Amino acid sequence: MPIAEFSIQLRNARIAQGFSQNEVATILHVTRQSISKWENGRGYPDLDNLIQLSEVYKMSIDNLLKESSELKDQINTNNAEIAEKRVQLKKINMDLYQNTDEGLLLIILTIISAIIPPVGIFMPVYVMWRNNKYNSLYKTIIFVSILVIIISLISTYVLLSDTWLKPSNTTVYQIK
Repeated sequence: MPIAEFSIQLRNARIAQGFSQNEVATILHVTRQSISKWENGRGYPDLDNLIQLSEVYKMSIDNLLKESSELKDQINTNNAEIAEKRVQLKKINMDLYQNTDEGLLLIILTIISAIIPPVGIFMPVYVMWRNNKYNSLYKTIIFVSILVIIISLISTYVLLSDTWLKPSNTTVYQIK
């Protein structure tokens, strides 16, 4: 039985190096019960632990897996699954960070806020806070927001000075 051969191989390698199950478990950062499970044929170590076991026992992985075709098949299956999951994860990450609609919406919001001077001071600040590096128009949004803030500050100053600070002395004459 292949798993029995593998478990015997693990036990013999541990004993040959003079380690207890507890010492190996401490080195690998796993529980002693995991080592016992592997050595009693009730489970297999994962690939990372298998690599560490080969280093601790000073044996190649091939020697540890000697005549254990079932375990080799399991490792190949796991590697294929990992590769497939990585491809899926890359697709998910690319979809997650492509915020073209949000970037466009933020830039439109910034430009529209320039029409009403007091709003044009505060809205671009919100837009820059909402903006993130994954937006397609990230740098453009920052540039447009700063430009709108400057234009809105000037427009607000002109509006306030004409209305309250220095009202013009316009005289209205009645035509007879």
